[in-house]
Amino acid sequence: MSDSQRDAIDYRYLLIEYYKKLRLSENELSVILMIDHLLQQKNTLITPDLLSMKMNLDVKELDKIFVTLIERGLLVFDTGKKIKVSLKPLQKKLLKTFTEEMAADDENHNNKEKAEAIDSVKKAFEKEFKTTLSPLENSLIDDWIQHGYPADTIIDAMRECVSKGKKTFKSIDKLLLQWQTRDDIAKTGASAASDKWDKNIEETLKIAKAKWIDD
Repeated sequence: MSDSQRDAIDYRYLLIEYYKKLRLSENELSVILMIDHLLQQKNTLITPDLLSMKMNLDVKELDKIFVTLIERGLLVFDTGKKIKVSLKPLQKKLLKTFTEEMAADDENHNNKEKAEAIDSVKKAFEKEFKTTLSPLENSLIDDWIQHGYPADTIIDAMRECVSKGKKTFKSIDKLLLQWQTRDDIAKTGASAASDKWDKNIEETLKIAKAKWIDD
């Protein structure tokens, strides 16, 4: 993430969104917000005494909160030309929490999309052949989706193979590979795809010693 992107982040929003996740109390939250408010007004040396004049919390409670925030590494005193309070450690933690949650959301979304794609392919195969797929066949479809083939492309390949009387997973896999190679060449003039179908699928089918359905 670039510096400009970091600057554009609303840390107050992230703080309110994630303060519970960071195990901050409401009093700690209000103190942090007040510190941030005073920093925005160019106050640099912020103390519990100063905060007590702006808040309903007494100095003793504010002292305790300051110590807790410092011990947890959320608040620091920068000692440069002059001592000043900084919330940068808290901002880093908020940013880390935000990016981790976004990554988790993306992963869940991708997993949901993959599950839906696998389900739609399996239903199309079972409808076309009027039979329940075996665990091996389900596994091969999972492999295609994980490889990156869109559900519609797999279904189209299956139907084209059926129309030509080639009713095996091997035939469907070969056709998918041909289409991938064709598309790669159309885009880049070359393809990394081999003209041999996937070795793992080949070995799996050899072990099974059976076609999906008879030709």
